[in-house]
Amino acid sequence: MLHILVERAGALVSKDALIEAAWPNLAVEESNLTVQIAALRRVLGEVPGGESWIQTLPRRGYRFVGAVTKDTGRAHLETHAPPSLPDKPSIAVLPFTNLSDDTNQEYFVDGMVEEIITALSRIRWLFVIARNSSFTYKGQAVDVKQVGRELGVRYVLEGSVRKSGNRVRITGDLIDAATGAHLWVDRFDSSLEDLFDLQEKVASSVAGVIEPALQAAETTRSANRPTADLTAYDLYLRAYAMVLSSVRHAPEALCLLEQAIARDPCYGPALAWAAICCLRLVFDSGSEDQVPGSLKGIDFARRALEVAGDDPGTLANAAQVLAYFGEDIGTMMTLVDRALSFNPNYARGWHISGTLKMWAGQPDIAIEHMEIALRLSPRARIGQSLAAIGRAHLLARRFEAAIPKLLLAIHEDPSFPNPLFSLAACYAYMGRLDDAREALARLRAITSSVTSHVMRDISHFRDPQHRELLLTGVRLAAGETI
Repeated sequence: MLHILVERAGALVSKDALIEAAWPNLAVEESNLTVQIAALRRVLGEVPGGESWIQTLPRRGYRFVGAVTKDTGRAHLETHAPPSLPDKPSIAVLPFTNLSDDTNQEYFVDGMVEEIITALSRIRWLFVIARNSSFTYKGQAVDVKQVGRELGVRYVLEGSVRKSGNRVRITGDLIDAATGAHLWVDRFDSSLEDLFDLQEKVASSVAGVIEPALQAAETTRSANRPTADLTAYDLYLRAYAMVLSSVRHAPEALCLLEQAIARDPCYGPALAWAAICCLRLVFDSGSEDQVPGSLKGIDFARRALEVAGDDPGTLANAAQVLAYFGEDIGTMMTLVDRALSFNPNYARGWHISGTLKMWAGQPDIAIEHMEIALRLSPRARIGQSLAAIGRAHLLARRFEAAIPKLLLAIHEDPSFPNPLFSLAACYAYMGRLDDAREALARLRAITSSVTSHVMRDISHFRDPQHRELLLTGVRLAAGETI
């Protein structure tokens, strides 16, 4: 557009001529032309008086009135190489398509995209292209691979908005710009009671589900690289995938993380996840001497906090480990609150917050935070949120409410012992002793010592009444004398 305006400087250029030049052979709304002209004026405005160089002739078109000097010494236009990919995962959110009959809904659609860009920008490990760059594609039929090259991003998010009556449907599609593969597709349906509240709600949901989708895509990308070329980041990604897939992989994951830390001693995420691995190993170990593992986990967590800065994942993971090993629970909850202030859409952060609230003796708040985690990331494995919700109901003596959550958690991971002994305690308190004994039998099949496992698990609960409630429930299930 700028080229044709400058080429005809001082003369009227019709709207039709500009649309045909920018979007040849495409049916494009005139509002797209207005958006692009506004973008040009913003860029030209960086020069004093430049914002007025493009004049609007109402209902006719535009005219360039700035000074134009022809450089006859240049034989050809300079071309610029496309930007290189940044050193971390990168994404561009393209303008969503308005599928509503009402073209006046463009403002809502554009506002929706801006909210999503803002929400994704809170993910510290993600590079997000600014709105001004991604909106240059508004109204265009784009090739995602070309967009990836031109903007220097690895992923592209497309979408559409359809409004009908008092309902709105928003669809999102996350694409790998290098291959064109669709990594995630979803839709959100809601009533249109408050446009701006809906924008924020959907943006949080999109960011919450995209983060694990991107993490999974990056993990797959790392796994396909030759082992000899692994960097600290690659080692971290491989370990991260192992920890999330099963706690049984904690020893191997810790080994990879220690290699990453050896390459970069200040690598916060690797330090924090190494601390999480140590927690898992201490918790699952049948050894009586757990001091070495505990000290190692504490050391990793403290080193992680030293370099965490404003990285939500590092802050939250380190806080969970230090809280588990006995440091002040109030301070650790404050650290997790800080992490969530940096990224309110961090699903695992809400899971950890719920865990710490439960340890601190606040089961109802714990349930609330766990449910936020599940809503933000309903398809990703973000931890045993269902087991934690069930246990929080148990601590609040809502045994019937606890059982369905615990059964779902056991179904998700039958090798995880915690929901089994919580289930046994619930059944015992309800007088369903046969069911309680069956749950204990399943627990004995996966842990060498039920008693030592239960004692380890309840040790980090700060409220002595909660510790006693859990222990008594297990004893009742086992038929022991209280």
